[in-house]
Amino acid sequence: MRSALRLSILLGLALALAAPSGSAAAAPVKIRAAWIATPASLIPILFLKPGLAKHNGVTYDFEPLHFQSTPTEISALAAGDIEIATLNFASFPIAVENAGMTDLRIIADETQDGAKGYATVQYMVLNDGPIKKVADLKGRIVAVNGIGTGVDFGMRAYLLHHGMQFKRDYTMIEVPFPNMTAVLMDHKADLVTEALPFVFDPKLQKNAHTLFTLKDGLGGSELSFWEARAGFIQKHRAAFVDLLEDTVRAYRWYSDPANHKEAVAILAKFTKQPAARLDWAFTKQDTYRDPDGLPNLAMLQRNVNTVKELGFIKTDLDMSKYLDLSMIKEGAARLK
Repeated sequence: MRSALRLSILLGLALALAAPSGSAAAAPVKIRAAWIATPASLIPILFLKPGLAKHNGVTYDFEPLHFQSTPTEISALAAGDIEIATLNFASFPIAVENAGMTDLRIIADETQDGAKGYATVQYMVLNDGPIKKVADLKGRIVAVNGIGTGVDFGMRAYLLHHGMQFKRDYTMIEVPFPNMTAVLMDHKADLVTEALPFVFDPKLQKNAHTLFTLKDGLGGSELSFWEARAGFIQKHRAAFVDLLEDTVRAYRWYSDPANHKEAVAILAKFTKQPAARLDWAFTKQDTYRDPDGLPNLAMLQRNVNTVKELGFIKTDLDMSKYLDLSMIKEGAARLK
């Protein structure tokens, strides 16, 4: 009995000494990331190319989750149902001020509208319609995908610069992006908001033209960036660095012209669309993605200032207080 007990104790000690310790023994950190539309967000296809996510399943487990809107993302982040949200210059300050989420930290960039040589959202009117110049919109109906969205703010800012105020001078309706062209053709709105990929609709291109762009309204804008809560970042910083290293690797792979055909094939398979309709993706006809995953901070601050000027938030937000870009910089540095 004593011999058996002694042997059992020795075996237990040997196993304890042999077992890995620290981060090597820890289970991968579950990181759930929200996305609304792709390829505006690469999140659902980010790691579909084998070999891009070298740390996925090792130090972190990445799970893309689809959402219909940014308000639902904010609620999910507040409830702990996701670890990463993808907000923009319009929704982020509202989350901070209205939802009280002052612990949000921007950790990576996703897409920017109006970067030099790249795509911008277009506000379009019929070629044979009554709108020939901005002043002709007085008393007319304009369409955005949602009140309080980035494209809403861009439109309001541009029209306000031309002396036109919402409600006083024009009416705004909400229309999903896929339905914008039909609404314009059916004369249910005099100006519509056309974003990728819907702006390439042949019927739209034949019958309508651009009156102004989102870049005209905002001078460029931060359309989407990643954010997480400070407490979770502090607890799992090493896993975030590994994730963001893999993310930068993926950003660079998708934007490399040498990979264009394969990248479009991945997107086509995921979206169940013909690859021929998606050839614009990951080119200069697409929105801009920074190869290091870094936001344009001056542009972001200018965008947020516009949100306040339009009356959607009451306080001035210093966006530098809501940044934690150290992790993506560390991850990107590993690839050089």
